[in-house]
Amino acid sequence: MRKNIAIVLAGGIGSRLGLSTPKQFFKVAGKMVVEHTIDAFESNPHIDEIAIVSNPFYIADFESIIIKNGWKKVKKILKGGQERFHSSLSAIKAYEGSDVNLIFHDAVRPLVSQRILNDVIKALETYAAIDVAMPATDTIIEVDGDFIHQIPDRSKLKRGQTPQAFHLETISHAYEIALKDEHFKVTDDCGVVVKYLPDVPVYVVTGEESNMKLTYKEDTYLLDKFFQLRKSELNEIPLNESQLKGKVAVIFGGSYGIGEHTARMLQEKQAKVFCFSRSMNGVDVGKKEQVADALKKVFLQTHRIDYIINTAGVLNKEPLMSSDYQTIYNAVSTNYMGTINVAMEAYAYLKESKGKLVFFTSSSYTRGRAFYSIYSSTKAAIVNFVQAIAQEWEPFGIAVNCINPERTKTPMRVKNFGTEPENTLLSAEKVAIATIQSLISEFTGQVIDVKRNEV
Repeated sequence: MRKNIAIVLAGGIGSRLGLSTPKQFFKVAGKMVVEHTIDAFESNPHIDEIAIVSNPFYIADFESIIIKNGWKKVKKILKGGQERFHSSLSAIKAYEGSDVNLIFHDAVRPLVSQRILNDVIKALETYAAIDVAMPATDTIIEVDGDFIHQIPDRSKLKRGQTPQAFHLETISHAYEIALKDEHFKVTDDCGVVVKYLPDVPVYVVTGEESNMKLTYKEDTYLLDKFFQLRKSELNEIPLNESQLKGKVAVIFGGSYGIGEHTARMLQEKQAKVFCFSRSMNGVDVGKKEQVADALKKVFLQTHRIDYIINTAGVLNKEPLMSSDYQTIYNAVSTNYMGTINVAMEAYAYLKESKGKLVFFTSSSYTRGRAFYSIYSSTKAAIVNFVQAIAQEWEPFGIAVNCINPERTKTPMRVKNFGTEPENTLLSAEKVAIATIQSLISEFTGQVIDVKRNEV
């Protein structure tokens, strides 16, 4: 059986992005773009080996990144060239004579899904050349100077992505012919096969909009949003007792609602759970010393802490000028300062255990709304805080994520909105499931949406 070799093309210098370092080293969702990309291949069971094609100046950087991440499948770091096809040729030469498939992927497409990878690998059982593409949504015009020459039929046009995959002998033969052509010019590997091996069919796997390429500065905002929306694969993570048994979890705000459901589910999976709240045992996350005492008490008893979850929050739905100062202060103290206090006191324990830290935001964090000025602004601050410390703490093995549930049936919501139709609200149990899934995932620095219509 052929081995599947992922070739991560990371030889670019990223001049169009306007950064001082290549775009593959740009950080998003707590990791470098290229780290997310390699993670996708590392976690796919059908990928046997990974080779990184790098600009020669950055090979030492990749060696350090590989050691830090502990990837098992990365076996080669190859030197790329000035043009993209030079990088492809470097990989082709490195595996010359082997019975393998080469799966070329841009290092700066970090959100390639497992579905795409699986479809590409499956197609290689039948076809020798595979592309990934999306339908063209805009009208494409062919111009002659400043004037339209013709308008192709959009129904037959698609936008190419990566990965592009080949039987090694097919792509090797295509390049062998291409390099003899003095007018050789091509933008991708499938183009080489189409032009120089016209009898070889190139099968097209359907891509995804989120499988975007980081090219321009504006793309960084879209990429960050796509990472925020990456949740389908999180929902497929089973809550196996073996992964949670014996883990020590501390939940702030664990007396009711989402915190209570999360605690109960963790206990059902044989985790050791400790809950703290103002109503339960007088612990106010807005007071740093109380958070410190609670965590110290748990550690003295268990000698480790693996997970720390802060669900504590305050919502007062009223116009700003109708709010008294103490109410505003209490909300900021609990929602924002509580987040900071929990993070700072959690750091030492989670650094030792390589643990996970989870906070909660709200759908209102994306845009402030009337009557929610304090709540929305503190929830937006939590998102930025999570993304910042996820980057700071990633080298220490601490994962930090933020759960973003839709309107959820909790005592806090009932207090502000009264009785609402059950079918319009998310259940606290479903949010608890997503929370625990985030604990056993490899994600960090992400805002994880939880919605009613998800299965």
